[in-house]
Amino acid sequence: MNQPGNNRVALITGAGRGIGRAIATELARRSFSLCLAARSHDQLEETRRLCGLEPSRSLIVLIDLAQADAPQALFGAIDGHFGRIDVLINNAGWAPPRTPLKRLPYDDIARVIAVNLHAPIALARLAASRMETGGAIVNLASAAAHSAGHGEAVYAAAKAGLVTFTHAAFKELRSLGIKTSAIIPGLVDTDLIPPNKRLDRTAMLQPADVAQAVMNVIDAPAHLCPVEISLEPQRDPMRG
Repeated sequence: MNQPGNNRVALITGAGRGIGRAIATELARRSFSLCLAARSHDQLEETRRLCGLEPSRSLIVLIDLAQADAPQALFGAIDGHFGRIDVLINNAGWAPPRTPLKRLPYDDIARVIAVNLHAPIALARLAASRMETGGAIVNLASAAAHSAGHGEAVYAAAKAGLVTFTHAAFKELRSLGIKTSAIIPGLVDTDLIPPNKRLDRTAMLQPADVAQAVMNVIDAPAHLCPVEISLEPQRDPMRG
């Protein structure tokens, strides 16, 4: 164990850029020690630099959450470095370009479900078994869970499953003092959304907006923690 026991530890998946990076920097500002997990070492190193954390208070784990053994391997690394977990942010997600269901490759279907649903459930299970009273599990879903677009059938199903899982886990874990919540944002201006002349990016949510919603969950008293937070841009980003 490489840090004092009174320092809170947060795990953020998909921490290399965008929303995950915004969440990580805000948690570091609040004196959390961090496990930063993603597939790109360079991106994770940049997140750690922006967080200003020394290696003793930060852990980088290269992981592909589509692999069935990834959640267990990730928590093995956390157990060895920190020996505790206080906050889990299930932020990592993956989707192929919008593709009609009848043309969607099976490998893509499997990866969408693994990253967006199976891994968050497995990580929540492992985190809950280690958390003391006052822990928090925050699952990043998507507005697609409630209103899917053309070519998003499997992604929407996975995110809807994550929201439903969150509601059930909320009921189960709150008696243990563990807060469980789903953040459901509309379009967020990250590089995961390619340039599109039909989109007004200035009208989109920013990663910092999502990070603030996560902080609201972490800061909320357990009896007031919302199970679901929907975030919508102040104006419609779609032009015409």
